[in-house]
Amino acid sequence: MGSLDWAARAAALQMDGRAVIDGRRVDAVDGQRFDKHSPIDSRFLASVVRGQAADVDAAVRSARAAFEDRRWAGKAPAARKKVLQRFAELILAAKEELALLETLDMGKPIQYSLGVDVPSTARCIAWYAEAVDKVYDEIAPTGDNALALITREAMGVVGVIVPWNYPMIMAAWKLGPALAAGNSVVLKPSEKSPLTACRLAEIAVEAGLPPGVFNVVPGYGHEAGEALALHMDVDAMGFTGSTRVGRRMLDYAGRSNLKRVYNELGGKSAFLVFDDFDDIGRAASTVAGSMFFNQGESCNAPSRVLVHDSIADEFIRLVAAEAPKYAPGDPLNMATELGALVDQGQMNTVLGYIESGHAEGAQCVVGGRQARAETGGFYVEPTVFAGVGAQMKIAREEIFGPVMSILRFKTEAEAVALANDSSYGLQASVWSHNINRAHRVAKALRAGTVHVNSYDEDDITVPFGGFKQSGNGRDKSLHAFDKYTELKTTWIRLD
Repeated sequence: MGSLDWAARAAALQMDGRAVIDGRRVDAVDGQRFDKHSPIDSRFLASVVRGQAADVDAAVRSARAAFEDRRWAGKAPAARKKVLQRFAELILAAKEELALLETLDMGKPIQYSLGVDVPSTARCIAWYAEAVDKVYDEIAPTGDNALALITREAMGVVGVIVPWNYPMIMAAWKLGPALAAGNSVVLKPSEKSPLTACRLAEIAVEAGLPPGVFNVVPGYGHEAGEALALHMDVDAMGFTGSTRVGRRMLDYAGRSNLKRVYNELGGKSAFLVFDDFDDIGRAASTVAGSMFFNQGESCNAPSRVLVHDSIADEFIRLVAAEAPKYAPGDPLNMATELGALVDQGQMNTVLGYIESGHAEGAQCVVGGRQARAETGGFYVEPTVFAGVGAQMKIAREEIFGPVMSILRFKTEAEAVALANDSSYGLQASVWSHNINRAHRVAKALRAGTVHVNSYDEDDITVPFGGFKQSGNGRDKSLHAFDKYTELKTTWIRLD
């Protein structure tokens, strides 16, 4: 793939910004659209449907009809498995097109769109396809005069809203279990990265998913997203995004039909390095790679690095030496490690946080500036701050860009207190060769995932989600079925 001329392919790529409702590409009811430009260089990509309440209503009606006539939910699990397996296969067959759409749409390097995002999307769909006929229901331990069955049933119509940083992967984490369980889905992708979602819906129909089972309505959050979350005929919402909008999701549920809401929200993940870990070079390279991956636009990015005071100076030197490896480059070049931020607004937000770090007295040891401004795109240098205080904005707020804050600690208790002193609780990492300390600290950290002597190692078999204001519910693993199924008890009297 490295020999492909991705720039030439990008110039020739045809992009369709229409919605997908009832298995067909359609325009908005009122004909509204918005122009989508690439963060790589501000080139025009496509005119995209600007969905409104009427479009969401059409999609929900299509999804409800598909659910009620059992065209998908009524299929045997093994039959649903075959269709979803075919869906995964076709995703891989279209990997170059999908990877290019993803890179053009949100700015990530093509090597990662091609090597991570597309394969992970297909793997997720395929895994839930395999799981669907291997999840058993229960029989309760009643007396001889009764038989109590505990069964899972599809919820009905599931609304899904996903963010712009991993458009395909985040969609797949929700589509996989929701579709495998027999639900119908209406997906609202971010207006900042809508193109792969629409293409995935087309591929799903090609794979044999019945029309109406998977619908996509592009549009803005305050229009299409709000209409979906408020819709009285949507049974559950799967949302990934900011904590600010996650609060709105709960409000919308209360104002409508008390639909189930599952929020996967922000993070400010702590990366703890103790002085008994004797390979701080590996810790430094790991945190740099994890922090600057995807331009730092990851909810689980290890943006708070807590280092024991006795090794902090050496650690800072090593991390600063790693940063230039992630110099921003052309996302369509296979050698590029760090691409463009998603749009000018996000770039300005990141630069604003960098300015706040300076103003509050942190020491910027590397980076801190806009890059590649001449391209017309939105790039920021990988940035490392030392001398960060626990109450500084850059240490407390989610930046969603390539900005790392390094704090010092002297004792284990202080490290745990600093790590837990956050409204978020998504991920954390403990670096120690003392097995007792590693277990003790991992247990004390209030986070949904704690890595030990590693970071961001992952698999579809383990759940992903957070504590506190990082959300509720879990994506991935068999636990995700809990979000998209209802438990029913059937009590049978035996005379």
